[in-house]
Amino acid sequence: MDFITETCNKAKKLNKTIVLPETEDARVLKAAELITKSRLAKIILIGQEEQIKNVAGAGDADLSLATIIDPYKHPKLDKYIQLLKERRAAKGMTIEKARQLLTKEYPYLAAMLVAQGEADGMVSGATHFTADTLRAVIDCIGKSPDQSIISSFFAMVLQDKQFGDDGVIFYADCGVVPNPSAEQLADIAIQTAQSYKGLTGNEARVAMLSFSTKTSAVHPDVDKVITATKLVKEKQPGLLVDGELQFDAAIIPSIASRKAPGSQVAGRANVLIFPDLDAGNIGYKITERLAHAQAFGPLLQGAGKAVNDLSRGCSVEDIVNITAITAVQSA
Repeated sequence: MDFITETCNKAKKLNKTIVLPETEDARVLKAAELITKSRLAKIILIGQEEQIKNVAGAGDADLSLATIIDPYKHPKLDKYIQLLKERRAAKGMTIEKARQLLTKEYPYLAAMLVAQGEADGMVSGATHFTADTLRAVIDCIGKSPDQSIISSFFAMVLQDKQFGDDGVIFYADCGVVPNPSAEQLADIAIQTAQSYKGLTGNEARVAMLSFSTKTSAVHPDVDKVITATKLVKEKQPGLLVDGELQFDAAIIPSIASRKAPGSQVAGRANVLIFPDLDAGNIGYKITERLAHAQAFGPLLQGAGKAVNDLSRGCSVEDIVNITAITAVQSA
């Protein structure tokens, strides 16, 4: 059974409630129909009911099993406006600004519903930039108390099943943190290892990627990865992690045996941590396009609740799949 089928089966058993705020997009509404009819999750849509139904009608989407929330009619709107104002007062948030965000910027109300327990998770990004989704998450939900950073990963499913675990490898960070410090890189590695275990049930084998393997090159960028690897081992002594490793040493056993002999990770990594956002974003897109891999993400980690981003070029199927992943993450 493949990764997404297993994830969907888990989601069906959980019966979680997920908010889809981008109701101006026909793809989102069609996905809402498929999600609710297949019982992957209960769905909340945000917006004015008449407008949503007009978009649904044009896109032939049946929303009879979804719940629609009009921001202006929500009984706790004033409470949520006050909460948002208090949460972000140090950043200049006012009552007027909070009201505008929660009634006009639907990802904000979606994030607040998740923060206040009215929903289990949120999926946004079909019509918003990643930064827009992140702002709503940071302002309304914030980081998990035990996390120092919000980052992202892609669940990559390769056609060649010899890599990772039956072709499943997680790439991070590919969407959020542009140039992480050694400390941030270490935390991204730990987060992604936890995400891998949580979504696949398998033990993570984490490769800290670089253009060097075991000091084959000397450069401050290499030093950052070496330091990050040491920090991961200090924070999580039981985690299987190795670095610095070049990409081929991380995933090809024969190369690993020459470049990193004795490593428990090299040649069999299932979590790849890229040194910066340039490398991560380019790496996942190369894998997706040239290896014809499935790429699920960017999936967020480190937030206080389950929230995920979408590519603005996403398909209906992408929205359905990310919703199922979000439901499982919220468990």
